[in-house]
Amino acid sequence: MSISIQTNTTSLFAEQALNQNMSLENQAVQQLSSGYRINSSSDDAAGLAVANQYRSEIAELQQGVLNASNGTSTLQIIDGGLNNISTILDRLETLATESASATFAGNRSTLNEEYQSLTQEITRQANNIGLAAGGQYNALNSVFIGGGNTAANGQVSVNLAGPQNQVDAAGLGLATTSVGAGGTELTQGTANTLRLDAPGATFLSAVAQAFTFNIYSANGGAQTITVSVGGAGALTETQVLSSLNGQLNQYGISAFVGANGQLGFGGGTPFTVKTGATLDLNPIATAGSEATNTGVYEADGAATALFPGETLTFQNGQGTANVTLTNADNLASAISKINSATSSLGIYAVTNAAGSGISIQSVNNFTVASTSAAGVLASKTPTTNTPASTGTVTGNATAALAAITNAIQALGLVQGSVGAGENLLNYASSLANSQITNLSSAQSAIRDADVATAAANLTKAQTLLQSSIAALAQANAAPSAILKLLQ
Repeated sequence: MSISIQTNTTSLFAEQALNQNMSLENQAVQQLSSGYRINSSSDDAAGLAVANQYRSEIAELQQGVLNASNGTSTLQIIDGGLNNISTILDRLETLATESASATFAGNRSTLNEEYQSLTQEITRQANNIGLAAGGQYNALNSVFIGGGNTAANGQVSVNLAGPQNQVDAAGLGLATTSVGAGGTELTQGTANTLRLDAPGATFLSAVAQAFTFNIYSANGGAQTITVSVGGAGALTETQVLSSLNGQLNQYGISAFVGANGQLGFGGGTPFTVKTGATLDLNPIATAGSEATNTGVYEADGAATALFPGETLTFQNGQGTANVTLTNADNLASAISKINSATSSLGIYAVTNAAGSGISIQSVNNFTVASTSAAGVLASKTPTTNTPASTGTVTGNATAALAAITNAIQALGLVQGSVGAGENLLNYASSLANSQITNLSSAQSAIRDADVATAAANLTKAQTLLQSSIAALAQANAAPSAILKLLQ
């Protein structure tokens, strides 16, 4: 080995070692002060990419847990509202049961006032919890939680969409119900003359008899339905009524036999009815006999084929609605236009029993006026008929009881959907929290510093650094020994 003044190889080696030891010390200090093993991409580029992916997933899941908590809170609010509506239904059933008793000595109009105010309260509360028609939560409600391998797997859906999840009065089938007195017998057209109350009498043993109803249904709008009874063996009075009510109660209409022994129909649902002919020798009503529901407030429209630039104005305690009709309208389109504008007021139009005009009905009092003497109305300000006291006084209440029973069942299904949704969100939140824990552990294994190792590395680096400095000093002093050779 030669001795050189120009190049001090030993010094260069010591300097290189010093730089490496300083870098090792800086790295150990960074890890101990930050708590991370990876402080920059240069520390572990591949590991940093994986750790960042884990961190992103953790952030998504943490917000997802908050989303689930908010969703659960919303469903709990809805659930509380449904419980309150259930309590109102109990009161409606009490009122209907009271009115359905023929021995009730009070004023059924007073009962009906409370009954109608409660059905309106149901609609108000349904709007408040977003489950009325078109309500905020009357939809497919998706809550994004995250953690799935696809966007679809990362969300929980609570389906409260559709009419079956509407808990306003219309959605529950209560909008047209009433507990007021009144019903209607088949006195229009060809007046009915047949009695059903003769002891031991039987009817329609060989051929059925049909009745055609024009009704308004909250789910189906204005429509025509036909019910048929008999034709498969002789029926008693009780069996006739049972058969008719089995088909009509779903529409809020009930059949009854009045004090005069004749068939009648009642209920808060807007309807007109016409009796069909039968070849049976023992029919239950005279063919061609008709009726308009006089158990509610009703205005008779005119028989017309033209609607010459007519504007109708409807008004009741809930508001005002205007409907404009023209010669381009026919009977069906005119009825559709009226119902589109007035159904929110509880006023409905149906085809009259003769099929040539319109009957306008409501369980609440209303007025209607026209800008034309022709068209729908026989005059510009027709009389609104008050509910009749003829027929059975319990018909409306009996039909209301059937509707309330159906409403309770429908509300229970909605409550079940809401409760199931709360449980789904709780399960999803538990999974998300588990994923957060495991992803955090995986990220920690990659990115977090091992403090014990980093502390050992710091001690080692500091020791080597001091050794490097001492060695560099010795290496730098070595060339001075050459001066001894030159003396």
